[in-house]
Amino acid sequence: MYKESTNVVVKHLVNRLRDVRTASNEFRLTIEELSRIIASEALSDFETVTQNINTWQGSLDVEMLEVQKLVLVPILRAGEPMLTGILKTLPYARSGFLAMKRDEKTALSKLFYENIPPLEDKTVLLLDPMIATGGSLIDAITYLKEKGAKRIISLNILGAPEGIKAVQEAHKDVDIYIAQIDERLDDNKYIRPGLGDAGDRAFNTNS
Repeated sequence: MYKESTNVVVKHLVNRLRDVRTASNEFRLTIEELSRIIASEALSDFETVTQNINTWQGSLDVEMLEVQKLVLVPILRAGEPMLTGILKTLPYARSGFLAMKRDEKTALSKLFYENIPPLEDKTVLLLDPMIATGGSLIDAITYLKEKGAKRIISLNILGAPEGIKAVQEAHKDVDIYIAQIDERLDDNKYIRPGLGDAGDRAFNTNS
């Protein structure tokens, strides 16, 4: 299943990312804000647990997200601002890391670093701003399944229909929550209209 956000605030923020005048700091902060909104949509029916808290009127039993069953895994480097944003809402969620790089000639991805906590009985929020061909996401999902993830939810900012279709065909059990689906991939496997390289723009490493 994939779900594109219909929230007009989300669309507004995506278009802020598209604007070439958006500086790297604002770009990161916008990704953080978008990620919190998308995460709230993805977790709207997530498991809760009863906790007792102290309020201004005394003790109260309340329902809280069962964050100990969540693991946040960004695909570095572009996914790091997504992690930062969601941790502001869910500061006690555990995190893992995958570093992957796309070969610009072949469009294939390569995993060159991982640090993943135990995933048994855990739901993974896989964080990657862009779904172009879907190759990196497919490889990341395959890897996390091999590590024992109970469920994987992909949170994304922007994607192409071709990439989303590829991910869905490879992993039918993975839900995708995405802010915006763009028109297509071009001949160089870039999203059109897109927003450029999310990692370069977030960290001001454009050549």
